[in-house]
Amino acid sequence: MKISVITVVYNAQDTIAGCIESVISQKWPEMEYIIIDGGSTDNTLPIIGQYRSFISHLVSEPDKGIYDAMNKGIKLATGQIIGTLNADDRLAGADVLSAVVQAFIENKAEAVYGNLLIVNPAGQVKRKWNSKPCGANSFNLGFMPPHPTFYCKRELFEKWGFYSLQHGSAADYELMLRFMHRHKIRNFYLNKVMVIMQGGGVSNSSLINRLKAWSFDLKAMRQNNIVVPVLALVLKPLRKIYQYF
Repeated sequence: MKISVITVVYNAQDTIAGCIESVISQKWPEMEYIIIDGGSTDNTLPIIGQYRSFISHLVSEPDKGIYDAMNKGIKLATGQIIGTLNADDRLAGADVLSAVVQAFIENKAEAVYGNLLIVNPAGQVKRKWNSKPCGANSFNLGFMPPHPTFYCKRELFEKWGFYSLQHGSAADYELMLRFMHRHKIRNFYLNKVMVIMQGGGVSNSSLINRLKAWSFDLKAMRQNNIVVPVLALVLKPLRKIYQYF
């Protein structure tokens, strides 16, 4: 079973090599690697060029943001399974994609997700996002899988659409909500650390951005049949507290 991994990047010269090496070191043989660059002006592209023989598709052009770039990558992908890996992140081990594909096969899953470590620039672990199996009511109670670990069948994008640019920083949450909650796809929780992620993020960088993120979350909830959106909005950040212990 072929798996496509998409990395979206813009001016990430300090981290892109580690990201790429974590992908090309994977043991699963049927893999396609796609990199979508937003027109980097630093040393990102020359670094990517050092790995060009491992990259199936490389696009470098301006885009409308990270989710527009992800959509470009998805449209290029030919694997039955698609996942994304941000340029600041890396796969946690050489067996991650093998474990993902086996989870799809053994559980007849349409989506697989797992656990995530969030680290600071020095590599120290700041949060451990150990997810849980997703039940029928989980999203109503503020549940969200860690998107950097989310892999799904390519056919789901063809059936139910791509990342919505109308949902801002919540586009990843909205897509998982649409697929897993609204359309009730068969999903499987892989109890394994899949991704090591650099901390930070635009949605958490200021109070204004945090408020915008909440408004996008609320919009996504209302559009995807969350029973009590305001309750889910309150519970969603509270569920993260355990990640710090």
